[in-house]
Amino acid sequence: MSHVSSHSPHGQTPMHTVQVLGGGSAGSSAHVRSLAAGLAARGVRVTVCAPTEAADAYDLTGTGARHVHVPRSSDPASVASLRLACADADLVHAHGLHAALRAALALTGRRTPLVVTWHTRAHAEGARARLLRLLERRVAKAAAVVLGTSSDLVDRARSRGARDARLAPVTFPAPRPVTGDAEDAEGLRHKALAELGAVGRPLIVTLGTLERQRGYDVLLEATRAWRHLDPLPLLVIAGEGPERAALQRRIEGEGLPVRLVGRRDDVSEMLAAADLVVLPSSWESRSVLAQEALHARVPLVATAVGGIPELVGDAAVLVPYGDAAALATAVARLLADPALRERLKDKGTAQAATWPTEDETVTQVLSVYDELTRPFGM
Repeated sequence: MSHVSSHSPHGQTPMHTVQVLGGGSAGSSAHVRSLAAGLAARGVRVTVCAPTEAADAYDLTGTGARHVHVPRSSDPASVASLRLACADADLVHAHGLHAALRAALALTGRRTPLVVTWHTRAHAEGARARLLRLLERRVAKAAAVVLGTSSDLVDRARSRGARDARLAPVTFPAPRPVTGDAEDAEGLRHKALAELGAVGRPLIVTLGTLERQRGYDVLLEATRAWRHLDPLPLLVIAGEGPERAALQRRIEGEGLPVRLVGRRDDVSEMLAAADLVVLPSSWESRSVLAQEALHARVPLVATAVGGIPELVGDAAVLVPYGDAAALATAVARLLADPALRERLKDKGTAQAATWPTEDETVTQVLSVYDELTRPFGM
């Protein structure tokens, strides 16, 4: 392979990378957008292969990258269009297991290096869990480098046979601060509280897909212990998913102080109005919600699972997964202690400042690309 350089000195051809995105969770889609923009700004040719809906939702072409529609499926037609898009690539970078499998199939018989970022861990039981292990093994062995977004994902990639697995925290772009003066901010906050039905009572917010592993059943159990609190806190859960009907039945049947509000595009306004954010999941890597909460200076109660402890440090109250009593106690203690909430806000701001910037993340990824595309580097 000829030497390629991102900044193409002496008239050399610029490096061409193909970023492969599957369905695209919020975290991986935002990361690919950030990466595509940063690489393009450094003179790298970037092609993003993703379903058109993901490309539109995240304005992937606004980054300076070329977009090729590749559906989220591993059928021969999808693999063939991906293979064509990768024909002159110096390196292919796939995000997520299914995108990585498609990329590995598309690169069969070629010497193009494949980098895979594991953003999250899939959940499966029984026969599906065995299939998932096979998929993880296939992807781990096909990749020249696996980048894990948390230490436990790096360990998992190694246990599945990855030749080279490294920690590569992805950056969630810091939210733009709400403009305007304090009076405007208070007005927006009051409007959000009124709309959610939380005027004059504490507002607790969580968001994410309504799936079993998110721990919402444990969270609903915890709300039963807040019933003696005055004023009674309101828990708002934003998101959609297969568990919605079951959660709604339980909320109504038990008269719980909880509202399911579906998918929202005003998350930053909701966070600005929130007194606390809770994250009750059974597993997370670099949780987008945890990052948003710390950036927005909202105290966070989260489960001590996956990449959460290394992400938040001492800037959140951590509880064991599945322990409704511990979760309820942590929330009640924070609501009763304004000084503790203030300390957590300051710790959150300090912790967020230690996370890599978008620029540092792009630099780190580009150094992996350079290493894999140097002459004799493979």
